[in-house]
Amino acid sequence: MAVARPTPANPNPGLAVTTGPGDQRAVPPELGPESLAVLSGPTFMYSDPAGDVPPGSIGGLVHLDTRLVSGWVLTIDGHRFPVLRSETIDHYSAQFMLTNPELPGLPPDSLTARRLRYVGDGFHERIEFVSFCTEPVRFEVRLAVAADFADLFEVKSGVRDRSADIVRRHGADGSTLFFRYDRDGFTAATELRSSRPPDRIDGDDLVWQVELDPREGWQVDLEVPLPPGLGVVEPVRGDIAEVLHRRADDPLRRWMETRAMLDSDNPVLERITRRSRHDLAALRLDLEVKGQRVMLPGAGLPWFLTVFGRDTLITAYQTLVAGPGLAQGALLALARLQGTRCDDFTDEEPGRILHEVRSGELTRTGAKPYTPYYGTADATQLWLILLSEYWRWSRDDDLVRRLREHALAALHWIDTYGDRDGDGYVEYATRSPEGLGNQCWRDSPDGVCFSDGRIPVLPIATCEIQGYTYDAKLRLAELADGPLADASLAARLRADAARLYERFNRDFWLDERGGFYAVGLDGDKTPIDSKTSNMGHLLWSGIVPPERAGAVVRQLMHEDMFSGWGIRTLSREDRPYNALGYHLGTVWPHDNSIAALGLVRYGYRAEANRVALALLDVAEQFGYRLPEALSGYSRHRTMFAVPYPTACSPQAWAAGAPLALVRAMLDLNPVDGRLQLDPDVPPELGRITAERVRAFGRCWDLEAVGRTGYVRIAPS
Repeated sequence: MAVARPTPANPNPGLAVTTGPGDQRAVPPELGPESLAVLSGPTFMYSDPAGDVPPGSIGGLVHLDTRLVSGWVLTIDGHRFPVLRSETIDHYSAQFMLTNPELPGLPPDSLTARRLRYVGDGFHERIEFVSFCTEPVRFEVRLAVAADFADLFEVKSGVRDRSADIVRRHGADGSTLFFRYDRDGFTAATELRSSRPPDRIDGDDLVWQVELDPREGWQVDLEVPLPPGLGVVEPVRGDIAEVLHRRADDPLRRWMETRAMLDSDNPVLERITRRSRHDLAALRLDLEVKGQRVMLPGAGLPWFLTVFGRDTLITAYQTLVAGPGLAQGALLALARLQGTRCDDFTDEEPGRILHEVRSGELTRTGAKPYTPYYGTADATQLWLILLSEYWRWSRDDDLVRRLREHALAALHWIDTYGDRDGDGYVEYATRSPEGLGNQCWRDSPDGVCFSDGRIPVLPIATCEIQGYTYDAKLRLAELADGPLADASLAARLRADAARLYERFNRDFWLDERGGFYAVGLDGDKTPIDSKTSNMGHLLWSGIVPPERAGAVVRQLMHEDMFSGWGIRTLSREDRPYNALGYHLGTVWPHDNSIAALGLVRYGYRAEANRVALALLDVAEQFGYRLPEALSGYSRHRTMFAVPYPTACSPQAWAAGAPLALVRAMLDLNPVDGRLQLDPDVPPELGRITAERVRAFGRCWDLEAVGRTGYVRIAPS
């Protein structure tokens, strides 16, 4: 009987298959397509357009990976409120305009109901009614509340019933509800405070009997305090109306004032970049690293509001043009959590940069390995790449020297633990029963496959990881020549990179189908012959010989790969292609932004602009926000962009993509203590100007139109 070999779809043959965190990435389907979220750092409240969270849905108030509120439904005389309109005001605030249905003694649309909501130092909601009836009216208002304390991993799959371990307590006057969960050393609590005590409490429902004269109003304020913890940003505070009308002090606005500002003759580009700035601000996590407060981007709403490796590092790279703060925070935080030992359950290895950190019950009680989990084969190289890019923009020699041992540990991981069999390539295969099968950016179980659909055996060396390794070694050599002052290390790294360049271009290149790079080598060193967008990452890393660049660009821009909205993750020529396949034909903005930077690196400016303009068209159709991914349907057939049904939004590296695309159009790079500009701005965008671009400890202003432009130090 043949022994089953591990694959990304079944990385641990013989063990019970568990659902990994990358397998289900749903938005709340029970809440409808107009579901609405308010968020701040690692906290969010997801609801339907009426502001309600029906029990059993996957909405609710989630803080630090634990759902504190799982039911939150407002009714009038037992009926839900019809929605007039609901919108977010800022990322942390929203307004819901409602009316009443037809009820005995109450004509329809005779009451205005308004819910104001924000997340800051706690979850806050104000419920208001105004009567337009000509006679006094009486009605019952009920807020049905539930708290299940589900781990976020369960919220998106299946929630275990914890009711037997949840203690419920009500305040003497009914103005507070208290829920507490305590099991196996994990404790969580939810306290609901009401400014207006209810007339009665029915189970866990707050019930008010409201009597209103004509034009009379009524309101109640509700608050759920939030405990401090990893990543909680400095919150907005104040009266609900003051916050929503932006009259309260807002740390976000103060933070935004330190970021570069972009203007354009094209209002669409201006709105897209402004939306990106706000989304990145919404996704900030606030950490203290060895006494220093740092900011870094969480990955995305709703499932990934936490510290990641790959996502955080790429986002920080994309956004360096707007300021160094996120990059510095990412470098420091991820260095602090760098692997120091071998641990099979978490896939930790010395020098390895983490994949993901979690703080919910399943992680803290040891059922899940996210303490952190280290199962990524590219974050370590990306950390070195970001360290280099941060230094190029800042010339912060002190930070590079401070992180020297972390950089050398990362290099050691690449050369030993990363290269599992000594063949010169970084491969991956999990040792954890809860580990990820694919540990590259295409981390779904079928994200790496042969052109005929077969799933390769592990371990796998994907092409872009080798490109990152090549780039990381050359960049670390530059740092060794500079602030690290280690000429022998620099020489060794350049020799390593040269050998990898030669070996890679021998083993990964396939001559068939017009010539292209295999997506990877499987556990038998067989080229995995699917044609993927990962080739754009190879251009970004510089591992493609100039004589092959044209063939790679033709593949990426051919109609089988380029949908008209962007470069697909997989060619339509390949059998597994699916326009709605997570990594099998969708278009990812971050993936395309990396490709655009790579196209510019090799001089393919028209192609880079084509990618950029396509994605800007997409963003305009989605409220000036790029989603995590969109479907791979052809533009000439659909005529409008079709969303991937369960894309995260906002999502950090999608929010960072417009800034990377602008950088590609400007070809803006730090060179020897100055900013170098070589623009090729499409006519559709007209003039682009930017103020307060930070580099080398100074602020710079720039302007570009067409192929001309200037950079100058900003006046003080």
